[in-house]
Amino acid sequence: MFDGINRRVVSLWFPRLASDRALRARPVAGPFALTLKENNANRIYCLNAAAEREGLHRGMSFSDARAFCIDLQSRPADPLGDARFLAALRRWATRYCPWVGYEGGDGLVMDITGSAHLQGGERGLLTDLRQHLGRAGLSVRIGLGDTRGAAWAFARHGEGVAAPGEGAEMLSEMPVAGLRLPPDHIEALQRLGLRTIGQLAASPRAPLARRFGPGLLMRLDQALGRQPEEISPEPDPPHYGVRMSLPEPIGLEADVMAGTGRLLDRLCAKLKDRGTGARTLCLTLRRVDGDSQHVELRLARPLRDAARILPLFERGIGDVDAGFGIDQMRLEAVQVEKLPDEQIGHSGAGGQGRLDDLITRIGTRIGLDNVVRYLPADSHIPERSFIVAPAAWSKPEGTWTVPRPRPLILFPPEPITATGAQPPQSFRWRRMRLTILRVSGPERIAPEWWFDDPNWRSGMRDYWRVETRQGRRLWLFYTPQNPGWFVQGEFA
Repeated sequence: MFDGINRRVVSLWFPRLASDRALRARPVAGPFALTLKENNANRIYCLNAAAEREGLHRGMSFSDARAFCIDLQSRPADPLGDARFLAALRRWATRYCPWVGYEGGDGLVMDITGSAHLQGGERGLLTDLRQHLGRAGLSVRIGLGDTRGAAWAFARHGEGVAAPGEGAEMLSEMPVAGLRLPPDHIEALQRLGLRTIGQLAASPRAPLARRFGPGLLMRLDQALGRQPEEISPEPDPPHYGVRMSLPEPIGLEADVMAGTGRLLDRLCAKLKDRGTGARTLCLTLRRVDGDSQHVELRLARPLRDAARILPLFERGIGDVDAGFGIDQMRLEAVQVEKLPDEQIGHSGAGGQGRLDDLITRIGTRIGLDNVVRYLPADSHIPERSFIVAPAAWSKPEGTWTVPRPRPLILFPPEPITATGAQPPQSFRWRRMRLTILRVSGPERIAPEWWFDDPNWRSGMRDYWRVETRQGRRLWLFYTPQNPGWFVQGEFA
């Protein structure tokens, strides 16, 4: 790519990326750590310099860490947020060179060949990097060399800068861990007495290849520049936006709908090519006076069918103030999701599609998150046997599996006056005198000991299905440990 020019690579390592990001948002003084649950145990995920000085380290049990350091402050880790933050850093680093890629989950690699002079040379570029990252509150170690492997080793084992052509000499004194090898390979090489890269490079290659495979020699050759290693920059995310400039301003609702339909045809073609569907659409209408009107449409399901999406814009477009006319229209899919092609039967999927469109129409009036559905939950406790989820972000999956029927109407327990462990012959409930005709039960339900629910502190319950002569079909329960009778539900 750059014939006759020495390749120069910068490696950025953020040893405390997660904790630095957390402390940027909410600074604390003293030892601090982020915890992550692994195999039913909380462990140290990342920690600041003050916690490291107390002898704490990554992977350590959080309970052990609190025993060593009673002043330790902690928060739950957010690996997805850390990944998004690293992606933002990658985009920021493109100000120095166009070739910026990821180096694991806590580093970046930059090919600054031919770009360093724009920052006053390599020294100026590295100084500017340190200053900006330091002001952002990020700990960083920087390595610069002729190869990606050398830069990686310098950043993580000495933070060195090698002049052009001197990378091999500096690498010879570095540990074999600087070759990006698996931990078991590093341990085996150290047992053989090969502790530095120089010792490894001077050893016969054939025995090494037989014992460790070709990966070891490949990493060695990449670091020394004998074998090329590319740096692939991350591609820019696809842009789902189309626009249309109008020769004459328009203002009628029908004209705006027609223009929106044309934009939808082009946008849906882009979505189909990439196997995605739109969840949120934004229509921007620019008026001749320079002002803009925005119409946002949130869909209950990802779609790329222009014929189905267009009618859903009617309500929003009907509220647009066109002023003296609209001369430009822009449609953008703000949020997209994967939507692969599906095989449908001869009956099609019209029923589900109409339900999704109905949810979208109702959501435009009251908010899409306010349209909810009930879903089964894995719990034998009546109050916890279901969850309420937004219909747009869930699917009607599964069925309730219970040993006995459950009432259609469930409400908080209401006490009634009765004695004994058997259902009373008559009782008063909600100012009504009821006489029992038939009973079925009991069904004993024990509390879930892992939840501290105040409603279940009275212990186990014996549930009875009761039919009264007055026509009411109720769900009663008795608490043996704290004797009492209650009504909790009513059957249809």
